[in-house]
Amino acid sequence: MRVLQVHNFYQQAGGEDRVFAAEYDLLTARGHQVTQYTAHNDSLADLSAAPMAVRTIWNRTAYREIRSRIRAESIELVHAHNTFPIISPAVYYAARAESVPVVQTLHNYRLLCPAATFFRAGAVCEQCLGKRVPYPAIVHRCYRRSAGASFVAAAMLAGHRAAGTWNTKIDAYVALTAFSKNKFVEGGLPACRIHIKPGFAEDPGCGGGTGGYALFLGRLTEEKGVAMLCRAWSELAGAIPLKIAGEGPLKSSLQGLPGIEYLGQCARPQVLELLKQAAFLVVPSLWYESFGMVIVEALACGTPVIASALGSPNELIEDGVNGFRFAPGDIAALLRCVENISKNHARLRSGARACYEQNYTAARNYDILMQIYSAAARQDKSL
Repeated sequence: MRVLQVHNFYQQAGGEDRVFAAEYDLLTARGHQVTQYTAHNDSLADLSAAPMAVRTIWNRTAYREIRSRIRAESIELVHAHNTFPIISPAVYYAARAESVPVVQTLHNYRLLCPAATFFRAGAVCEQCLGKRVPYPAIVHRCYRRSAGASFVAAAMLAGHRAAGTWNTKIDAYVALTAFSKNKFVEGGLPACRIHIKPGFAEDPGCGGGTGGYALFLGRLTEEKGVAMLCRAWSELAGAIPLKIAGEGPLKSSLQGLPGIEYLGQCARPQVLELLKQAAFLVVPSLWYESFGMVIVEALACGTPVIASALGSPNELIEDGVNGFRFAPGDIAALLRCVENISKNHARLRSGARACYEQNYTAARNYDILMQIYSAAARQDKSL
């Protein structure tokens, strides 16, 4: 199959970028011809507000270029990962004009929430869910803390909802969990076009878990629960060291905290080694994680996970099997999970690795992806 992957990179790399690259490798390793159409948010610095607003809603250049690429390379399917804010939903219309099926992976909640996070003022917020015009995001300046930027994001969503883009121009959606699918159905997407395919990880090999430390990997932002995690660790008085790796606005608050070692942004080989030797991974998120690739990578390394019982991690973690879950923001419950993991470490490591082998390998993921591509190709384009 000849596939065109489409992706708009954010300024700060994350799980979406890793999935984009991993699926490229997954497809090309199995003989598919895959080309890529990409944009990067670093280019936003060169645009003034008005042209950027227009491009977010409809990028004429992307429309022309994607149509041209489809014809020149005999593309059989377009798989979009992220189109916001530069590429725009014009990609779907370009593919439809060339009679090529479109698959869109739902990496975040952008089609329902202008900020893409369902998170505001330190807690889950669903004020925009299901609204034809998501005006609360403008009032609260949810996107980039700017009324103007929030207006543009809301206008893009409202305009394409009114045009029927989300319901008629995309042949198949990929939701990463059942939780995510249910949230998008609640927000108005057609359930029959949403297929569940989790993330996956190439096998890094099982680690020993002998490092004796807990590990946090990810963006250092409020919704990730970093501040709460640091408060919890202060109560352990150094009994279990905590290593934190990542970048973000909260990194300055991590300097000099007892029992916590801040590593900064780590290269991929170092991340995998940290995961392999960690006693456990901690994912204390306060928002609806759309998936959590770091959880799958931990399971692949045989590392158990402590995660908030909120959103998608609820489906990835089974208490007493591959880790434990706790109520979001509940420090006492988190510390009980730490105690439970310490008591059952060897059994949980075996359970973590078994969970990976059963659910999150590349081979299993490829089979699901091919089923979704077939479903997209069969979708009635007249709808």
